Amino acid sequence: MSGHSKWHSIKHQKGAADAARGKLFARLARQIEVAARAGGGDIEANPTLRTMVQKARDASMPKDNIDRAIKRGTGELEGVTYEAVTYEGYAPNGVAVYVEALTDNRTRTGAEVKNIFSRNGGSLAEPGAVGWQFERKGAITVDKAAASEDDLMLAALEAGAEDLADQSDTWLVTTPPTDLHTVTEALTAAGIEFVNADLTMIASTTVAISDASAAKQVLRVVDALEEHDDVQNVYANFDVADDVLQAVMA
Repeated sequence: MSGHSKWHSIKHQKGAADAARGKLFARLARQIEVAARAGGGDIEANPTLRTMVQKARDASMPKDNIDRAIKRGTGELEGVTYEAVTYEGYAPNGVAVYVEALTDNRTRTGAEVKNIFSRNGGSLAEPGAVGWQFERKGAITVDKAAASEDDLMLAALEAGAEDLADQSDTWLVTTPPTDLHTVTEALTAAGIEFVNADLTMIASTTVAISDASAAKQVLRVVDALEEHDDVQNVYANFDVADDVLQAVMA
């Protein structure tokens, strides 16, 4: 499990996700709008929209908010037109960072993301500089109390999952992006509850971070990027021990 993923798990356990619920809903609404604009408003016929809507439901986003976002995406309601953009760069210690954003002003967002990198000790890179180190995957987190390894492996792999990894207190099921929904349905049918399911970018190589000071430098960049209103997702390829992350959070 990458250090970035562990960092998010720790923050969630401490309630940071609840404190940012309003911002989360705004991000989810943008994602739903863009998915509906690209593939139509029919959830069953638009896999990306189906994934985004399920993500919103898992976050307890009100149904009216979801419906309005879909209608803005299909043009039934007036709204701002967002475009998807990506940025690539480096955090301190040579950590690769991949940023996904939705913006109505590419020039403004690009300048602001560049500034975030530079003032936090990182640097914006050219397109393609680090993107090759990440691969799009479906990711499903399952509490170990919810299923045994054998039962989870049987249900997930038969439905098209690629891998099952031990994450101490949880299991991580990875799937091809197109099979995420199929695998989650299979787990539900098998009576296996999962914590969350989402599309993500998984790093093919990682950079080891061995002390709290270096971890803080990296996390300063990641957290600053995630605070930007246009930024939807930030992925980084650092790997750090649990005790170091706990020390950073203390």
